[in-house]
Amino acid sequence: MHNGFILKMNNYTHKLILLGLFLSSVSVFSQIQEERLVLEKKREPEVKKIEKKKTSVETIKNYPPEEKSAVELKYTITNVPASSDFQTSTIAGSDIAPDFQSEKQDNYFRLGYGNYSKFLADAALSTRIEENLEVGADLHFLSTKGLTKEYAWNSKQSAQSVGAYVNSYGAKGKLNLNANFAIDDYNLYGIYAMTPDKSIDLQQKVNEFKINGYYDFYSNEILNDVRMKTSFLSDHFDAKESQVSLLAHLSKHGVSLPIEGISMNADLGLGLENLTSEFSLLNKNQSQFLNLELSPELTFRKGDSYLRVGSGFSFLNSKFSDLNSPTEQTTNQTYWFPKAEVLLAASPEFKFYAGIDGGLELNSYSKMLSENPFLVSDQQIKPTETKYHFYFGVKGDLDQQFKYDLNAGFGKINDLMFFGANSIFDTNDTLNRSAYNFANTFSALYDNGTLNSVNASLSYFPMANLVIEGEMNYESYKLDTYSDIYNKPLVTASIGAQYTMLDKKLHLGFKGLFASQRTTNSFAITSMENTAVPGTQILVSTENRNDKVKGYGDLNLSAEYKIHKNFSIFALGNNLLSSKYESYKGYKVLGAQIVGGVKITF
Repeated sequence: MHNGFILKMNNYTHKLILLGLFLSSVSVFSQIQEERLVLEKKREPEVKKIEKKKTSVETIKNYPPEEKSAVELKYTITNVPASSDFQTSTIAGSDIAPDFQSEKQDNYFRLGYGNYSKFLADAALSTRIEENLEVGADLHFLSTKGLTKEYAWNSKQSAQSVGAYVNSYGAKGKLNLNANFAIDDYNLYGIYAMTPDKSIDLQQKVNEFKINGYYDFYSNEILNDVRMKTSFLSDHFDAKESQVSLLAHLSKHGVSLPIEGISMNADLGLGLENLTSEFSLLNKNQSQFLNLELSPELTFRKGDSYLRVGSGFSFLNSKFSDLNSPTEQTTNQTYWFPKAEVLLAASPEFKFYAGIDGGLELNSYSKMLSENPFLVSDQQIKPTETKYHFYFGVKGDLDQQFKYDLNAGFGKINDLMFFGANSIFDTNDTLNRSAYNFANTFSALYDNGTLNSVNASLSYFPMANLVIEGEMNYESYKLDTYSDIYNKPLVTASIGAQYTMLDKKLHLGFKGLFASQRTTNSFAITSMENTAVPGTQILVSTENRNDKVKGYGDLNLSAEYKIHKNFSIFALGNNLLSSKYESYKGYKVLGAQIVGGVKITF
């Protein structure tokens, strides 16, 4: 790897020296995220993790009791958000691998500083009030001055959050409650079609408060678990959004059937979700959705093989209004989705599966901002309906060292959401404009179409102190109206590794992120004479619907060295190829970044 890197980078000797110093320095705490200029609360991307064996589950007194520990647990490749040191602790629904820490230390404080005036501070505190009651809190702050050499105007940003949680282990189940308040303060700096003065105000600020609750009954008898999620969002331009969802899972597992060796599980999911979004800019879109979901399922299992059949039902009430339709429009619609899956376990190494599913997803402003922070604060909200999604694949576990999942699928989707660039919102020939009025924002677009996908994920555990993970996704869309889907790459991939050495004192981490070229629309802005008012000028925009944003490779390294059981020093290296690529037109990311600091645990 190093030889190849030297061959490609022989004209950048000074960068190699800097990288060598970083690798030989100390630390590991892997910030393994694509470093965007707008910094998100989670610095690690959501990747597919592979769960550990049951023997690795942390022992918690009185959990699980006999009735649930007797249930045979099945481990599969699942989507689990990669955890970070400063993320609010929750009771994990599944055990994810691996944890290299030699001893558990829940309390810590971390402080770091690097180029681009990048400042990092976070802390986590927890304690057991009683034997089965734990409380904790965390705080996080991350800021950078931005790309001052690339843009004359302001591109600095900061992300900060504070969270608290309660974990309680009772006689019948476990309870988790957590609350989090986050502020993202940044600038809509991606101006490519105009040249404004450096003093312009481009600020956007998003505040979001979340409260979540989860109760898991130890027994799978009838009421299995109950979940509650709430979110309240506001931004600098007076957008407001609230989202509340209640979920309950009813089940009856392990029912014996007269056919030898076959058992049955019965499950019923009940969900109620309310989403209200209000915008104060431009078209002043307002929408409200109330969605009731029912998901009955029957699973017939023999050994590791099973057949699952079921259905999904959604009953959606929608209300919508804007400046063009001040009278509120109300619709009621019922949806049905097929759900079935069969898995044939030929051996632990090869498990073949196929199925069909579908569903209705409410697209919130909060969800949109998590994908693209550079949206104008006026969005039309529509739910996305996956009418059906066929898939098939193979997965397995080779000698408990190599786990993989390869699958392909085809789906029909209505109101598929993606992001298109906005032009300027008025034709006045002036640079005295609002922050979002420089052809520098995006809006959600919707279209019906089909999706062909191929996905692969793997984890390799060659040694007890080394894990290697990789993931590749291919997604090809064919839309009914648009010739191309905007701002979605055809191929994305990631590869990562974590390694510990020197008696677990030195932790090393690596993450590589790759994306192919994507299509986007963009605008050229020119000034011309206003024929309606002679002697004055107006701005005219010309749209290019086949612009390209280049693909990228983003390499990240990290290291942490424990000098003392309570004291570590760390270094983080992000985007080490120093490519100021764009994820969205006009928004360059930071170049090579090196952050070093100290961490105190107790």
